[in-house]
Amino acid sequence: MNTELKWAKEILRFLSIKSQFIMWGNIYDIYPIELEYDSQKINTTMALNDYIKTLLTEESDYDVLVEYEPIYGFRIIAGDSEVVKDITGLKMSNEKHTECTLGKAADVIEKLMKNRESQSACLLKFGSRLEKVSQREFEEFTYKMFRLSYQTNPIRKDNDYPKYNLLFWLIEKEQDIPVWYNIDNHNLSTLSIPKPDYAVRKKVIETLVDKIDGYDDIDEEKRHEIIELFINETSRLLAQEIISIISIARKEELPFKEIGEAIRRYKLGIQENPWSRINVEKIKNASDHLSSRVFGQNEAIVKTSDIIKRSVYNLSGSQYSKLSQRPKGVMFFAGPTGVGKTELAKAVTELIFGSENSYIRFDMSEFGQQHSDQRLIGAPPGFVGYDTGGELTSAVKRQPFSVILFDEIEKAHSKILDIFLQILDDGRLSSGRGETVYFSESLIIFTSNLGVYEENDAGIRTQKVDSDMPYEEIKSRLTQSIEQFFTSELKRPEILNRIGKNIIIFDFIRKDIAHHIVEKMLNNTIEKLIDEKNIEIIIEDEVRNKINDIVTEDLSMGGRGIGNKLEEIFINPLSRALFEIDADEGKSYKMNDLDEEENIWVIDLT
Repeated sequence: MNTELKWAKEILRFLSIKSQFIMWGNIYDIYPIELEYDSQKINTTMALNDYIKTLLTEESDYDVLVEYEPIYGFRIIAGDSEVVKDITGLKMSNEKHTECTLGKAADVIEKLMKNRESQSACLLKFGSRLEKVSQREFEEFTYKMFRLSYQTNPIRKDNDYPKYNLLFWLIEKEQDIPVWYNIDNHNLSTLSIPKPDYAVRKKVIETLVDKIDGYDDIDEEKRHEIIELFINETSRLLAQEIISIISIARKEELPFKEIGEAIRRYKLGIQENPWSRINVEKIKNASDHLSSRVFGQNEAIVKTSDIIKRSVYNLSGSQYSKLSQRPKGVMFFAGPTGVGKTELAKAVTELIFGSENSYIRFDMSEFGQQHSDQRLIGAPPGFVGYDTGGELTSAVKRQPFSVILFDEIEKAHSKILDIFLQILDDGRLSSGRGETVYFSESLIIFTSNLGVYEENDAGIRTQKVDSDMPYEEIKSRLTQSIEQFFTSELKRPEILNRIGKNIIIFDFIRKDIAHHIVEKMLNNTIEKLIDEKNIEIIIEDEVRNKINDIVTEDLSMGGRGIGNKLEEIFINPLSRALFEIDADEGKSYKMNDLDEEENIWVIDLT
């Protein structure tokens, strides 16, 4: 056999030096190995039990290998049952487990390790769970195994070099075994079992990939290119997961050249891809669609449309690598309040996904505390809230095809911004539970009011930009403030670098644009009254103009301020007037006038 795994080589190297191996990390995966049968070399994969069995029995002539599993007991992996019984006094088989308490198991293992007739080894499976069976038994068991590490001696067999009888601890995390157990203990070796690196993934993929339909139909150069893509796009995945991807490709009859689609389906757990069925004509006219919902932001709409078109062709990050798994697009909307930043995010969602249901919003002012990141990704094991998961990771896992809006990003704690480094660079994020959530099918939007106001030493806020300035000056000042915030205040220029040139500055609502917004809001109200109550309101032109003038008198709060004022002078008095005249469904009423009487707005309806 031939192995390129570092930990496997370490086992073979230390057979005559160490009596115990603590193996932790990726212990539940499978591992590539090259075997030789009938003078032919065969590449295959094995679970850890079988891998260790092959190492010991075929490479090092060990006679006996047994496993111990909490609750279930002992089972023979390799060796004769009578020989095992003679050594341990316990009858075992290779078909089913022989029940044995943890306390008694310590005595059985001690007999196995101290025997001088047969080269033997024992695997402690699920070692991280031994203490869950019985804390007291675990403490006694651990002490006996610690003592045993100093009491065993290597044995020589058939003129071979002396080798120890072995005990393997298979644990998930290094801290799952007491620190005192292995500190300064030269009789044991701690081996980290990492997730598959490039070389291991390559070996696994090359071993199994020819089973996918269409593999033989592609020329060698293209085949090599697709295998490279497969290797790179499975970074940080387990070998078992690679096999699952191959199984998906075979089961769903995806040809080898579409292995990227099989990877996507495995990661996201969804077959239908909304990006693949987007109406191209609709995207082609994205600016027109967005302009119908957001008024007076021509430059912002054009830049947003460009990013959407880039996203549809999956070109985000392609200048760095064609294997980029970054989010479909990233936008940083900045500008005064009430100018359409959130509305544009909703319009983008509707344009791409057909409705605003794929719109996920986080108000970052709620994440101003240092440990607020746990709300987004979930608390780590052992902490309160671990079972509930993170708000962000859970939402994206449920809905990977989405627009994610992070409102007022500058109000979040600086620690939380570290999360976005991973999202924007790798297109993925690890939750508190250790699950990987993928953002490769999401469109990320940040909003900010950075640069609009400044605060002096006394805590008084003053406005740095106003509607009297030309747009280019506003754009320059806000862009400079954003850059200063990330580089000087946060000292995190790398976050700004990930956002890149996707900062989109919004203009103030100007007077001419404000009238369009008022008209739209008026029409929305009138249409809703027709839909809900079948009551039609006809507004005289003179009254309509009066409403326009009053509502657009102060534009400092943008479209939101217009809506609030419209509610005060139109919607509230209209509702009151309808009750006063006992309005009937199916009828039309004319709005003749609008007046303010003793600070109360009154509408005349007939």
